Amino acid sequence: MQDAATVLSIIRKRGEKGLPLNNLYRQLYNPQFYFRAYARLYSNDGAMTPDTTGETVDGMSREKIKTMIDLIRQERWRWTPVKRVYIPKRNGKRRPLGLPSWSSKVMQEVVRQLLDAYYEPIFSDHSHGFRPGRGCHTALSEMTHGWKGVHWVIEGDISDCFGSLSHEVLLDILSERIHDKRFLRLIRYMLQAGYLEEWSWHETLSGAPQGGLCKALHKQPYAKWKAMQSKGKKSLKLQHFCPIYFA
Repeated sequence: MQDAATVLSIIRKRGEKGLPLNNLYRQLYNPQFYFRAYARLYSNDGAMTPDTTGETVDGMSREKIKTMIDLIRQERWRWTPVKRVYIPKRNGKRRPLGLPSWSSKVMQEVVRQLLDAYYEPIFSDHSHGFRPGRGCHTALSEMTHGWKGVHWVIEGDISDCFGSLSHEVLLDILSERIHDKRFLRLIRYMLQAGYLEEWSWHETLSGAPQGGLCKALHKQPYAKWKAMQSKGKKSLKLQHFCPIYFA
């Protein structure tokens, strides 16, 4: 089995050339991706917080990873519902967060590595949200050095952005370049995993739990797609989109 870094390099080059991805699901059989995912997640805040299954980072082992890969290989992997909690917002309201199980976090990170390698090279240079090495400071730097003659900057927020995202739109965006039904089906099951609140399961027909499954579905391109839909235009070039990212 190829080294994970080599695989990601090949995927990145396909993204740069605009070539579609086939057989992406098979990369989930590679244990190196799970080791990389563990290395990135184990020191995060909350790694020792029990989830809805009682699982924490201490429960991860080579045998556990082997079991996860076996389930993926047999297409029997099932995402567990996220645990819904609320944190206060500055306006006095509460923001819902979805806390996934530890195994789900690892699997999300494996998927994120593959998607990130492919889509990152084709994103717009003017896009700064939820991208490696980018953020508020790089956006401000671009404005300072490149936006000559700008006098006003208007900040906006999309109401219930995470809660109202269309699963079908997200999957349509991915399917334009990812030609692997098994991989797309895995993403669909993840989006529809539901959430537990007060130990009652709730269905997720739309939206993505903030803080868990899809922390970083690029909100700006999705909003732009919706705006163009309302004007009668059906799609945008892929470089304007960001895929599903994972925290």
